[in-house]
Amino acid sequence: MADRVSVAIKLGGQLPRSLIADFEAAIISDGASTDWQGSEFTVAELPVDQPLSLMANEVAWGSFEAIEQFCRDNQLIFARWAGGCAGSFGPERLVFNGIEEMTFAVTDDDEVMISRDDVRRLGSIASIETHFAAADLAVPPLVIVEARQPDGGNHG
Repeated sequence: MADRVSVAIKLGGQLPRSLIADFEAAIISDGASTDWQGSEFTVAELPVDQPLSLMANEVAWGSFEAIEQFCRDNQLIFARWAGGCAGSFGPERLVFNGIEEMTFAVTDDDEVMISRDDVRRLGSIASIETHFAAADLAVPPLVIVEARQPDGGNHG
């Protein structure tokens, strides 16, 4: 049986109107909703001028697999927090800036933590500050667009 934890994700960027049905299907597939009570998501809940926040309890392995893959495939930006499962894995924050993905160790309250080894690897206060800034990715609003921008970017 899979280890299950609470998960919250905030996502944004430019979502082509033609992909809304696929986006909704990914959200429903992962059982995410806009509240912790778990009511099924509908596109009517898409926000205006802000990122979309989704959450769920009892998520296998602490990952919204379909949502996160949809975001990677379509360059939507996201930051996801997952609680830890004692004896299996600790809490983490995963951020995807539309191009690359980074994972950070966090507390159950989503506070970024670094180890002594991280401090040594990073090497300077400036590098440590850069590390924390990357973890605090500012997720842009989710914006529905008619088509992708000419440069192919979806970086909000």
